[in-house]
Amino acid sequence: MTSESLDTVSDLIAEHCTHRLSRMTDVLVVDDSATERRVTGGLLAKAPGVSVRYAVDGQDALRQMEERLPELVLTDLQMPNLSGLELVVEVRRRFPLVPVVVLTSQGSEEAAVAALQRGAACYLSKSRQSDELLETIDTVLSATRANRHQGRLMDCLAETRWKYSLDNDIALIPPLVDQLRQDLARMQLCDETGLTRVGIAVHEALVNAVQHGNLEMKSELRESDECKYQALIEQRRREQPFSGRRVHVDVSVTHDEARIIIRDEGPGFDPSTLPDPTDPCNLERVYGRGLLLVRTFMEEVRHNSTGNQITMVKRRES
Repeated sequence: MTSESLDTVSDLIAEHCTHRLSRMTDVLVVDDSATERRVTGGLLAKAPGVSVRYAVDGQDALRQMEERLPELVLTDLQMPNLSGLELVVEVRRRFPLVPVVVLTSQGSEEAAVAALQRGAACYLSKSRQSDELLETIDTVLSATRANRHQGRLMDCLAETRWKYSLDNDIALIPPLVDQLRQDLARMQLCDETGLTRVGIAVHEALVNAVQHGNLEMKSELRESDECKYQALIEQRRREQPFSGRRVHVDVSVTHDEARIIIRDEGPGFDPSTLPDPTDPCNLERVYGRGLLLVRTFMEEVRHNSTGNQITMVKRRES
């Protein structure tokens, strides 16, 4: 993809996310490299609602957070004094309402998996920043802000069950995920960080059902040309047989577990061919991130034999 195409994609994503980031959003960027800090800060500046602060390592980040909490921390993994992984652990322990997104580069893939397991809300490859940074922040903040405005818990509620049949519009995903998070909060299944992580996992599974299931989009196209990928999505949403397909969501939430079943009406695939998302060689690939997040954030994940249905289980945190 040319630099002009990358700029175009980044500008489109910035415009798409601006409505979510319309009020001032304080982001703390943590990286020991001044060059990398400038690159990340420049991409964040494309969204007018974002205010950026910088920290040179994990210790500096914690010091700044003691003085003023950001809404989101965006951190490199490999740093002196206090690494990104150590920062994730400390933020979750001391500031559980603040989500952390880790930035990965070649050689830090295993640390990224460890960061997700220890409490990071999401990860993003530095090589994909120009395409996905604002969209990733938008998704994480959408999940986090919903958590902070939960009403009183309904202590007498024993179970909630609901079903949706969605068309192929990803704008329907955030409100559905918000409803799920509210149910998990009522049942006290997990803490604030857990609510954010479940929301992100379900969001990724729903996007996969729409784009790769019903619309039969290939990740290879997204890796090679983001503009063509997005244009083909819009084209297929208006064409048969893609436009007539639905995504079916079946959710049950009790005090012990949440069970989410998502089924698309696409042709499916052989689940045995799925790549191992924890393999470092796959972590930089576009298709690996969603599956890795789902498998990391949920206790149980399985596909049906035809590959067009995924069942995810989140159990009560002890």
